[in-house]
Amino acid sequence: MTNDSGSKPDTATKDFIRALIDDDNASGKYGGRVHTRFPPEPNGYLHIGHAKSICLNFGVALEYGGKCNLRFDDTNPTKEETEYVESIKHDVEWLGFHWAEEHYASDYFEQLYGYAETLILMGKAYVDDLSAEEIREYRGTLTEPGKNSPYRDRSVEENLDLFRRMRAGEFPDGSRVLRAKINMASPNIVMRDPTLYRIRKAHHHRTGDAWCIYPMYDFAHCISDSIEGITHSLCTLEFENNRELYDWLLIQLGIYRPRQTEFARLNITHTVLSKRKLIQLVKEGHVRGWDDPRMPTISGLRRRGFPAEAIRDFCNRVGIARAAGTVVDYSLLEFCVRENLNKVCPRVMAVLDPIKIIIENYPEGQVEWFDMPYFPEEAGGAPANYTGPLSRKVPFSREIYIERDDFREEAPKKFFRLAPGREVRLRYAYYVTCTNVIRNAAGQVTEIRCVYDPESRGGGTPDGRKVKGTLHWVDATHAVAAEVRLYEQLFDDDEAPEDATLQERLNPQSLRIVQAACEPSLASGEIGAMNQFERLGYFRTDEDSSPNAPVFCRTVSLKDSWAKIEKKLETSATATAG
Repeated sequence: MTNDSGSKPDTATKDFIRALIDDDNASGKYGGRVHTRFPPEPNGYLHIGHAKSICLNFGVALEYGGKCNLRFDDTNPTKEETEYVESIKHDVEWLGFHWAEEHYASDYFEQLYGYAETLILMGKAYVDDLSAEEIREYRGTLTEPGKNSPYRDRSVEENLDLFRRMRAGEFPDGSRVLRAKINMASPNIVMRDPTLYRIRKAHHHRTGDAWCIYPMYDFAHCISDSIEGITHSLCTLEFENNRELYDWLLIQLGIYRPRQTEFARLNITHTVLSKRKLIQLVKEGHVRGWDDPRMPTISGLRRRGFPAEAIRDFCNRVGIARAAGTVVDYSLLEFCVRENLNKVCPRVMAVLDPIKIIIENYPEGQVEWFDMPYFPEEAGGAPANYTGPLSRKVPFSREIYIERDDFREEAPKKFFRLAPGREVRLRYAYYVTCTNVIRNAAGQVTEIRCVYDPESRGGGTPDGRKVKGTLHWVDATHAVAAEVRLYEQLFDDDEAPEDATLQERLNPQSLRIVQAACEPSLASGEIGAMNQFERLGYFRTDEDSSPNAPVFCRTVSLKDSWAKIEKKLETSATATAG
């Protein structure tokens, strides 16, 4: 099991799981071995919550020189598909990890069935004819004990016969189940005769129609761990009450017992990580699929342009907690993404909301080509392992585009961008001064007239004068038209929405599509290419792109200093008015 990052996790401050492993190794438990597993059910695409579990399970195995298995919990044929299996494998590898062994719960179906018969022969399991609803009623509540099923005292012979006939397909779905015989008065409801097997006549993605009964997760999971020699079975907290059953089954069967340990699952603001809710978003068409860049799925984050290194960094920063309740702010994930992309992304220019500037004293028909660095020195230069071109040629002529937000007819305080009579610097080009504006019949500014200083080529002047505003721009004649998809959080509220309000809480501005003007170097439409659009953010070339018709997804924006100032001024004005 390896990690493509080439380095081991930071162990300066160990979490409680690593401390537990240290104790086990010190005592000689498991012979000093560390063998973990990542066991997803292939009933959907992985999300960032799974990334935390992946980083933990593969990370501790890497750190302790152990192994980590990838095991698919494929015990529910009605919801599982080969598509999900392949997507999971791709996601794990993309995150930078490789498993020591690949297994499926379905690999063990015959062994699991044999262990079920063993429990029957021991008088520890019985076939129950109660319906699912009746079983729930008989189970009791947190304050009231359950009551025994009327079928609980069947003989071993009758139970064995019925279970074998269940396997043979003699009974319809839902008519019978196999249950463990434990204690219907147990304070832990999980231990009140839990279901071990159910009838489900459905085609399985690996075993086809060979089976019509399938083990429950709690039964299959612990035995699969045992078969594979797992040492530390790391689960999220919702399985804490199930640990008693995990141990009970392995003790009754007299087989090797790993240690199950639970940790808090990941919760992030403005995001849902319930697979059921994610399926709802996809099926109801609220998003464009599992890899929609607004989705918290690993495939969605990848398509949006989040680097695997940034996701691993995020999981490391979040850490491993023993108790539930902590909700991580989405901005931490964005911070990790910015930190990573800032070091590796070439800088280019694009204008998302173009307004035209005509430079009246610039010669008509003249075109200059500026040599612009992809990695400016003030930004740290090119990354050490970068082998591509260091610069590109960018055209400049009499007509250019700037961002509409970079112009104000009446410039407020601290607005240092373009305004009537104001001089600004065009990145890598010239100083220009606004002399006039052109409006349409509705009075909207449609064009800005400027003059330029020919002596300011490259951004400096002989007289040494300085300007406070520097704008990015795109030459209008050579501009490449592009579709740009601007993504925001999928939900307005910080907390994950309840089912009843899932649709109501969707952010209507989670996707905004604009038609942008880009410099010619962006025309190729190379899928997956990452760039920083200067002053705007980081963008990925999307799969919907084609040559000369690129489509860009905004991965994450840059911090906009003026936007913060403007918001503060608006808040101050509102408070004063109140």
